[in-house]
Amino acid sequence: YHATEVLRVSLDENLQMIGESVEFLAGHAKVIYDAEHFFDGYKDDPDHALATLAAAKEGGADWLVLCDTNGGTMPHEVAEITEVVMKAFGIPVGIHTHDDCGLGVANALASIRAGATQVQGTVNGYGERTGNCNLTSVIPNLQLKMGIEVVPDISQLRDLSMFVDDLANCAHNVRAPYVGATAFAHKGGMHVNAVQKVAHSFEHIRPGTVGNHQRILVSELSGQSNVLMKAEELGISLEKGGSEAKAILQRLKDLEQEGYEFEAAEASFELLIRQQLSTYQPFFDLHEYHCTFRHDGDRKYETCAATVRLSVNGNMEYTVAEGDGPVNALDAALRKALKPFYPSVEEMELEDYKVRIIDSHMGTAAKTRVLILSSDGHDRWGTVGVSYNIIQASWAALVDSIEYFLMRREAGKA
Repeated sequence: YHATEVLRVSLDENLQMIGESVEFLAGHAKVIYDAEHFFDGYKDDPDHALATLAAAKEGGADWLVLCDTNGGTMPHEVAEITEVVMKAFGIPVGIHTHDDCGLGVANALASIRAGATQVQGTVNGYGERTGNCNLTSVIPNLQLKMGIEVVPDISQLRDLSMFVDDLANCAHNVRAPYVGATAFAHKGGMHVNAVQKVAHSFEHIRPGTVGNHQRILVSELSGQSNVLMKAEELGISLEKGGSEAKAILQRLKDLEQEGYEFEAAEASFELLIRQQLSTYQPFFDLHEYHCTFRHDGDRKYETCAATVRLSVNGNMEYTVAEGDGPVNALDAALRKALKPFYPSVEEMELEDYKVRIIDSHMGTAAKTRVLILSSDGHDRWGTVGVSYNIIQASWAALVDSIEYFLMRREAGKA
């Protein structure tokens, strides 16, 4: 029906157009013939669907690529139909899938098992509607699970994924298989303890194989194993059962009782650990901050200003700055105060700001959790703040973000 109802041509005319088009192109270059809507067409009229491939082959096509254009075909159907095509034609076959049913990767793998030797897809699955076949999943599945060599250095896979996200100016999918930030993350105390003993007990591959790394998350499920492994990851040696480890774990549980969550705020958790150690020295001391918001009765103009008073090594600094809102104004005032001492604060920026109401039944008296994502152009880090006052929660997350940046910069890590 795609030929007769969409293109408005007869079946014979459709075959003639395919043959003539491919023949013309074959006289100039190799031809990869993408059979649009092939699977839907095959299920509707198998004979004509195969006839279109025959016309393309006779015209000189080097490849026949079977397209699940609507993304609605099941893996077993893809495998069966690919086998039919493989037996009928003696040239290479490829597969082109979409993810409308969440089966883009599965369908590609099913076709490969049935004999296809080319996969069309996109990095991170970017594409129309719900996306195309995700190559950052297909490539490691083929190479690591099915033993089919695809790329010479698969350890660059995560870097490639991040690079394409940056080019597209899209947020990275933290839950993406293989390359996501949580793909090899562990938080349950028992799970972490098991991973510490035998990594593959809760990991299907070594994270570094695809350029990723193991992450130990801290949450309400955390035990000493989580804290110890996280500290070791940060280069901090803690004794199991020691007073420092117990103090950190207790502080963590106390904060989570208040509504804190550190799974998306690992920078705040690193600061929590370091601030519990006697060797930690803060980069600045905060004395007060104030934020005002003004508008006239007709709301013809609005202004938001923040003042910050802090000291660095005993040197007092008092600044005022304006912003588009209270958080923006506080951020500007804090950086302005710190810039004479730490000029590098101008290199970081806030990328995302999220507010979560913890106890919504309290109405306007509800406690809020603020998550801030920051970046210096190379790395990203998350911080968190919790308070009944949304400005106070935002301030806590903001201060952690800048403190973390300065700590990394001074340590030569940023």
